[in-house]
Amino acid sequence: MPTTCALCRRRIPDERIDDPAAVQEHHLRPERRAESPTVQLCRPCHDQLHALFTNEELRESYDTVETLRGADRLQGYIDWIRGTEKLDIDVSTSNRVRERR
Repeated sequence: MPTTCALCRRRIPDERIDDPAAVQEHHLRPERRAESPTVQLCRPCHDQLHALFTNEELRESYDTVETLRGADRLQGYIDWIRGTEKLDIDVSTSNRVRERR
């Protein structure tokens, strides 16, 4: 049964998931794992979230898939990733996130 990424909504067929980390569990409230709901994300989306947002931002302002999908910082990325089949991308942490960590 294919896995659908909760963020980009791409369907990833099981036969494409040769790497067990291609689909990852994302805690919607990082650093509060015991109480945090989780969603399944493809690795590129999970990496991109943590490159663009601090855990504090994710926990306080983007703790649902709907708020993440509506985030201005993700619009260009989501438009791009939906048009590709990539399960691996190069991601750089933004300077803004790097400085706040």
